[in-house]
Amino acid sequence: MRRIAPEVLDRFARAALAATGSDAREAEIVAAHLVDANLTGHDSHGVGLLPAYATHRRSGVLVANRRGRVAMESGPLAAIDGDSGYGQAIARDAMDVGVRLARAHGVAVIALRRTHHIGRVGTYGEMVAEAGLASLHFVNGNSGPPPVAPWGGREGRFATNPVCIAMPGSARHPRFVLDFATSRIAMGKVRVANNAGTQVVEGALLDAAGAPTTDPGVMYRAPRGVLLPFGEHKGYGLALACDILAGIVGGAGTIQPGNPRDRGIVNGMLSIVIDPARFGGGGEAEYDALMDYVLGCAPVEAGTQVMMAGDPERANRAARARDGIPVDDGTWQALTTLAAELAIAPPAP
Repeated sequence: MRRIAPEVLDRFARAALAATGSDAREAEIVAAHLVDANLTGHDSHGVGLLPAYATHRRSGVLVANRRGRVAMESGPLAAIDGDSGYGQAIARDAMDVGVRLARAHGVAVIALRRTHHIGRVGTYGEMVAEAGLASLHFVNGNSGPPPVAPWGGREGRFATNPVCIAMPGSARHPRFVLDFATSRIAMGKVRVANNAGTQVVEGALLDAAGAPTTDPGVMYRAPRGVLLPFGEHKGYGLALACDILAGIVGGAGTIQPGNPRDRGIVNGMLSIVIDPARFGGGGEAEYDALMDYVLGCAPVEAGTQVMMAGDPERANRAARARDGIPVDDGTWQALTTLAAELAIAPPAP
């Protein structure tokens, strides 16, 4: 396991993106998003994705330098078409539209369609919260063989379909950012464990025969295993809801086999952005009172404290900014191979 300074990884990511055709703006946005995912502890959505992105660029399923195109706007509603571009850049464009419309109307509903992988969804909740607005985000994946089984099944029917809910903070308490995959663990975390030669948590995977396993390799062998939803029927229900909301309501398309497959990583997202001030509620005072009450709960283990959504990411950002970002051997090898292919310098530990 190597540790690499965030700024070194950022420079490497920018160089890799530029070498595969991204302009300076796009390279800056995508690299910053990937490195920030590493900083928050979500290595599944970090720079380890660059080799896959480069492959998708070569095959043409990912197109450089697209902007979020407003395909429809009517009052508080808008649809943004990504035209197969980098999702990290296009989803930011979509959130800019959402913030603009929510400030004008009090609420906005944004449908994001036909975009490559949007990465860590919490980034967009943070972005909206920074603007003083609340938001809900429902994301589906609608390309490639589905890795997640419905509850009670042993065949893939969903992507990891994340959900995010975010709320601005106050002077005393930070913003609330709840961001989670509807699978027991994200597929990227399976990739990280497979690269590192470690096991995943129990209850996350079934092998191809339907038997429980902690071996991440079952997702990289034929016949392939499956991921399970979190919380049994509850995660399954949310995964299906994401396909319904992003894919059907938002028009991004669903993962059912009647739609085109194997177009790289394709995401849809339905985002609801709300101006909480319009309701005249308790505002920061009520937020502080609620957080004081919840976080003041006596912990189970002495020396610990109850946390809120967003706290682990804040702690990881501070620690990894200080100590460097850990990169496992498998990911390091993939990055150095990519560097050689692109004739750029690998990131120095």
